[in-house]
Amino acid sequence: MSQLNRRQALRLFAAAGAAGLTAPILSACSNSDESGAGSVPDGPPIKLGMIVPQTGMYKDFGNELDNGFGLYLQLRGNKLGGRDVTLVKVDEGETADSGKAAAEKLIKEEKVLALTGVVNPQSMLALKDTVESAQIPLVGSNASPSALQGPKYIWRTSYVASEPSAAIARWAAENAGGSVAVVGQASPTGDDEEIRTFVETFRGAGGTIAGQARTTPFGSKDFGSALATVKQSGATAMFAMYSGATAIEFVKQYRAARFPGNFKVFAPGSLTEGYVLKQQGDAARDIYTALNYSPDLDNAANRRFVADYQKAFGSVPSAYAMASYDAAAVLDKAISDATRNLDSFSLNAAIGRLGQIDSPRGGWQFTQTRTPLQRWYLRQVRNDGAVLSNVLTAELTTQG
Repeated sequence: MSQLNRRQALRLFAAAGAAGLTAPILSACSNSDESGAGSVPDGPPIKLGMIVPQTGMYKDFGNELDNGFGLYLQLRGNKLGGRDVTLVKVDEGETADSGKAAAEKLIKEEKVLALTGVVNPQSMLALKDTVESAQIPLVGSNASPSALQGPKYIWRTSYVASEPSAAIARWAAENAGGSVAVVGQASPTGDDEEIRTFVETFRGAGGTIAGQARTTPFGSKDFGSALATVKQSGATAMFAMYSGATAIEFVKQYRAARFPGNFKVFAPGSLTEGYVLKQQGDAARDIYTALNYSPDLDNAANRRFVADYQKAFGSVPSAYAMASYDAAAVLDKAISDATRNLDSFSLNAAIGRLGQIDSPRGGWQFTQTRTPLQRWYLRQVRNDGAVLSNVLTAELTTQG
């Protein structure tokens, strides 16, 4: 798709939102009277569990998930579906074992109605059997590995891990201006699905890969050799798959390597999303990313969300915070719908009946795989007023 200027894109999204799917809508409004929950009678209090990293390498992601979910609760007087909520938070840590232990504590000791959160993909895979055997719904708001197959009680409001790579690959094939070098952080499990998906989709769309895809060791922050290889490859652009602290350091080293001025960088949104962009600063300028959210999307739900988030936290919301906000919205409506006989089983069934959700990202709904069918957007790091931001450039595709 050719690049649109921002004003044209905003008009496009406004029109697309009005012509969206016609399934029942879950409203994500700041006013609880419009949320779908304000019209039901109050019921007994409920207890929910949140699994988020409070320590370790994923702590910053955990903070954003905590912010998004907490904001939704705050705006609705700490009620979901007309019920007062006790939210019990347990540290996910940074390993699969610590994530599984968090789920077991919340299910067996705290006896929660439902779960939310989960940042680490390995945690999600490790706790699957615990959640499924307990028949406690988990509305996950970040981790969604492709290897998670066939869950009945695990829903995700984020996206399948390979989807950003597929979304940016098709656009990159048309806009690279030559061959593309591929680099990324090796997965701790050895399954580099994001990199593999980009290469396969990019080639399928007619793109040319320069040399072999190169991975750097998990957790490594030395990218000098990889960047030198990219420079020597003759590529006119690069696909880069990094997130968190490694994304910060990779982007800084990329800028210090002084690539030609017309060299392009394509990436999943995690390369420049949320707190990492603040630390990357001007080094991230002009990088293109694909994600399911941009804070300058022009729809009513997003305008309210951004204003409320900035008021509460003094910063622009990330896609991570938005997905957690939506997880609270999913539980809000589902608890309301299941309120006459509310238990974990009826709540899970109610989630399956939700239909379209009116979200800051635009309307979306769960598919049979319990992940969102949603729009994907192209963003470019540049100034939005006086602030360096991921600025909306075009709508890429719908997938899920």
